Amino acid sequence: MRVKKRKEALAGGRVLTPEGEVRKVLVWEGNRILGLADEAPSDAVVTDVHGMIVSPGFIDIHTHGAGGADFMDGTVEAYLTAARMHAVHGTTLLYPTTLTCSDEVLFKSFETFRAARDANREGAAFGGIHLEGPYLAPAQAGAQDPRYLRNPVPEDYLKILDACPDIARWTFSPELEGASDFACELSRRGILASIGHTNATFDDCDKVFHAGARHMTHFFSCMSTITRRNAYRYAGALEYGYYQDGMSLEIIADGIHVPSSLLHLILKLRGVDSIALVTDSMRAAGMPDGIYKLGDLVDGQDVRVEDGVAKLMDRSAFAGSVATTDRLVRTMIQMGGCSLLQAVQMASANPARFMGIQDRKGSLEGGKDADIVVFDDQIRIERTIIGGKTVYKRKKP
Repeated sequence: MRVKKRKEALAGGRVLTPEGEVRKVLVWEGNRILGLADEAPSDAVVTDVHGMIVSPGFIDIHTHGAGGADFMDGTVEAYLTAARMHAVHGTTLLYPTTLTCSDEVLFKSFETFRAARDANREGAAFGGIHLEGPYLAPAQAGAQDPRYLRNPVPEDYLKILDACPDIARWTFSPELEGASDFACELSRRGILASIGHTNATFDDCDKVFHAGARHMTHFFSCMSTITRRNAYRYAGALEYGYYQDGMSLEIIADGIHVPSSLLHLILKLRGVDSIALVTDSMRAAGMPDGIYKLGDLVDGQDVRVEDGVAKLMDRSAFAGSVATTDRLVRTMIQMGGCSLLQAVQMASANPARFMGIQDRKGSLEGGKDADIVVFDDQIRIERTIIGGKTVYKRKKP
């Protein structure tokens, strides 16, 4: 017997749409948005969200964990813990991101992802896997484990690609030998090829762009800029990101990795439509300061979280972030000079478009998934709805 889907509505709030902010009632049935109405349907279960903002759910396309759990821990519970914590902060869809590791750990993570995706009922949904490495420049490895870095060769990456149909994007350095062929293979398979952790020149980036690379990972972080060689100046990856309109960018908009001046700069040079906000969060996101493992608990490295910033133990570099998506939106408004609509677009519609899922995600339009977040003027999350189901509701003080 088929179970009748329940029609639901949010009334009294300010609804953020692609056309702007409207005073309408948002209606959905089951896991699909029906549309906006002037009044709630008589057969709908209505929730009054007067004084609140109704927004498309936030989409995080680069995160390593949260809530004390890392996606490299190798357990389903770690995935579910991180997903629940991200949902508390307004994320309705995320892309679990790996760290450079042994093949054994990597292949195990593929199995864990599939099991966690099937078991996930209460947290941000899993959109696909983001591989960060192992094809990264050693000089720009950041917190990535240098033991496992290597160049992309077909017998290596084809084995990985054939083993896992869930890979949605892959970050690599374009200056490495074989990078253009690798980018071409990713593009052929419909996987987002992303430039990151790189000492590439402008020309290196241009070669992989024409081979299919269309995105840049945590722009400004672990990325080359202008250098001098024998008195001659060479533009780097940052300059290519400023220049190439066909390249989308992501920024860790926590106000730490990218300070206010650079937030204003990239918005002026590239505009809102080209940018996605990402957390690049590690397991300490949503947790108090302290010492945490970056990567899996057995083989990962200790990092220090202090004053809301994750750093290597010697404080020589950042080690991912402890940001959540609500913080990113808040920072773009307070430090980036964005409007609410612009900040939300970079946290929802843009990442959906960059990942090729804009037909289902990223905006509150009829026929799309009922992924909705409700928050106040301070971007404090009141309610998170995923696939039409409320998975988080803030407790009243």
